Amino acid sequence: MAVNYSKLLRVPAGARVKLLDRNASQTFGLTREDVGAAHPDLRQELADLQELLYAAGTHSLLVVLQGMDTSGKDGTIRNVMEPVNPIGVTVTPFKVPTKKELSHDFLWRVHRETPPLGMVGIFNRSHYEDVLVVRVHEIVPPVVWRKRYRHIVEFERLLTDSNTILLKFFLHISKAEQEERLLEREADVGKAWKLAVGDWKEREHWRDYIRAYEDALSETSTDHAPWHVIPADRKWLRDHVVMRTIIETLRPYRKQWLAKLEKTGETAKAELGAFRAARTTT
Repeated sequence: MAVNYSKLLRVPAGARVKLLDRNASQTFGLTREDVGAAHPDLRQELADLQELLYAAGTHSLLVVLQGMDTSGKDGTIRNVMEPVNPIGVTVTPFKVPTKKELSHDFLWRVHRETPPLGMVGIFNRSHYEDVLVVRVHEIVPPVVWRKRYRHIVEFERLLTDSNTILLKFFLHISKAEQEERLLEREADVGKAWKLAVGDWKEREHWRDYIRAYEDALSETSTDHAPWHVIPADRKWLRDHVVMRTIIETLRPYRKQWLAKLEKTGETAKAELGAFRAARTTT
């Protein structure tokens, strides 16, 4: 029986997360060959589901990606979403807030980037930076960032009440694997453009970030907007599990979307029939 990753890796609402107790190199007994064999069918199913979501126009999908530096947010987007039609997907990377963005509430710049019905939106980092970076670097006091957990939960409830399917992935990488990837960037000319001294500086705050993530995941994983902790040391496993989780989440909507499209098709045929009938009588 196939593993249901959307259930296995989900953080239950109200549960306390301990990231150091989770194996970032977990493979669930799979091999790269197993994943490779399943890949063509999964790619096709994801493409089909995205087409149905786009055509039906009754729901949107928002995928939130968070993780330590080098955990693979860019790679996950590239490898998982490659089979879908790009016309139905938007990717938003959240950088340091601009002066204008800072003049608004912390969710303002995020809400305007959420996907409309029919679309898939992907956040490369997100509103969660406002309970992570600002906490670790003491940019705002605890009395400010602690209130944001509640604001985030309410914001995400608004999105899901508006037919946004919301999936949040924490790409869980080990400290040793991060160091290896950072050193690889120095050795690989093709990856040297990614080098930044800031990555090494942020690494010095590893434990502070772990605590911040544990609190954020624990405080904001809900039934309507769950977090999934994805083992990310092995890139092939990371991508496979994220793709599987998205597919498993969208599958229950297939019948509803098909019914909507069938009804739309019947209406269109009736209109076309009426148009042709009118032409023959003139």
